[in-house]
Amino acid sequence: MDIISSLNGVLIDRFGALGPLYMVGALGLLLIALTVPALLKKRVDPLDKLRRETREMKAASTRDPMTTLRPTSHADKLERFSHFLEPQNEEEFSAIRLKMMRAGYRSKNAIRLFHFAQLALGLGLLVLGVLYTIVNSASDEVDTTKLILSVIIPGAIGYYLPRYWVERRLQTRQEAITNGFPDSLDMMLVCVEAGQSLDQSIVRVAREMRAGFPDLAEEFEIVAQEMKAGKDKVQVLKDMAERCGVTDISSFVTVLIQSATFGTSIAEALRVFSAEMRDKRVMRAEEKANVLPTKLTLGTMMFTVPPLLIILIGPSVYAIYDTLSNSSF
Repeated sequence: MDIISSLNGVLIDRFGALGPLYMVGALGLLLIALTVPALLKKRVDPLDKLRRETREMKAASTRDPMTTLRPTSHADKLERFSHFLEPQNEEEFSAIRLKMMRAGYRSKNAIRLFHFAQLALGLGLLVLGVLYTIVNSASDEVDTTKLILSVIIPGAIGYYLPRYWVERRLQTRQEAITNGFPDSLDMMLVCVEAGQSLDQSIVRVAREMRAGFPDLAEEFEIVAQEMKAGKDKVQVLKDMAERCGVTDISSFVTVLIQSATFGTSIAEALRVFSAEMRDKRVMRAEEKANVLPTKLTLGTMMFTVPPLLIILIGPSVYAIYDTLSNSSF
């Protein structure tokens, strides 16, 4: 205990009140620096390697055809850290892979880059928080609560910022697909009634929708390319519904599958379904319009009522105050 007390006193005398904290941080960084090389040189379990290769082969079927035709680069700097930057559980890997695809990130390294961004931003902002605490402690005394918040909050923000970005990108993309889907159905119905097949109509819709709704056009292009490659049409449509994650797309796929199964007219099914989608879009617009007055109530109360009260009651209050002041004299 005497040695610890003396060491603590030396640290406080040399580095100030935060000297023991600096010592603990330095020891932590030293332990990390000694542990990382040993972890990187760890031998890969052959069973884990076989599972990873099998998982990559299964994921190749849902990969973007435009990226699968590219040669695989062996110079990927994050390849050696794949067992750290990718979930080793098959269910977790499939879930994060599906989320990244729904957000529009289809590249092979999307999951690695996502987890690398989380790690880099988390550690980077954590280091910035530590530096801010050190600079602030040099000029003023810092309590323990403020010290912990200054270090942990930036690290947490950096860690969850990529997750928030992906969630926002996913929501924005699904909203864009939902808004453009009724127009694509109308165009597909026109193409089918003009005598084109379903495959040709999908290609035409993907070409025409590129300018207004690129996300939806990209999904239709993937469907067209997979059909040209000889993949089963039903499976292609199901994959599209899973990639988009939109209820309207799932209903559309179900209608097409049932129409092909029972031998009914695709044009008639598209006509009924497109009319339903147009009505649904009008209902969504009316719902937003009906919610708008409720959202404006708070702004109206904050920015309209106080100035109105000042204009109406202000002169009376001033007159009463002036009368009381004159009567007191």
